[in-house]
Amino acid sequence: MANIPTPNRDKDSPTTKKVTPLRCLVGSTISGFLAFGCYSLTFSIIKSFAAKPLISNNPLVLRIGSLVRTLVMGIASLGTFVFSFVAFGLILLAIQLFWQKFSSIEEE
Repeated sequence: MANIPTPNRDKDSPTTKKVTPLRCLVGSTISGFLAFGCYSLTFSIIKSFAAKPLISNNPLVLRIGSLVRTLVMGIASLGTFVFSFVAFGLILLAIQLFWQKFSSIEEE
């Protein structure tokens, strides 16, 4: 039997960092910038698709082209909304944490 070393639990475990309002606001700022980038990408994709219509006599080509365009716009829009909601949620979490800190200081 081979002697297999066991991993050190303290070394391998991730360090948990405390959630603070400042961390939430930094994360919200990052997510907001990503949301703005996705919004700009979505807007340019929609503008590009509107400027270049599909030209074909084959109905199958038109359907597949329309499907691909819809999927591309949908994925870009989904990214925009996900990052926007994360940014909004982190702002609300920062407000909640600040309120909890303020109320605990006030009670003492």
